[in-house]
Amino acid sequence: QVQLVESGGGLVQPGGSLRLSCAASGFTFSSYAMGWYRQAPGKQRELVATIGSGGTTTYAGFVKGRFTISRDNAKNTVYLQMNSLKPEDTAVYYCKRYSVVSAWGQGTQVTVSS
Repeated sequence: QVQLVESGGGLVQPGGSLRLSCAASGFTFSSYAMGWYRQAPGKQRELVATIGSGGTTTYAGFVKGRFTISRDNAKNTVYLQMNSLKPEDTAVYYCKRYSVVSAWGQGTQVTVSS
């Protein structure tokens, strides 16, 4: 069955970096666009970045220049490199497979605090 498993979250100080990973299984990963979303406490889930099957990327305005989405089709994994982290980046981060029937991972917590 389709599985998306996020990892790499944690506690980091403002200005620090983290790299999130989302390992996919159960489908032909290279054929699908993927995305990263986040949800902060009391807020709606919001789009962070997307990457198409061909590697085209898009970013939300609030992360452009700080975050980089990438994929490794040989490893069935999508990444989110996050630099210059701010306290307002604190959230649970989810990866998503874009398809007629979307698939979501369980999320990984990112906390930015001194």
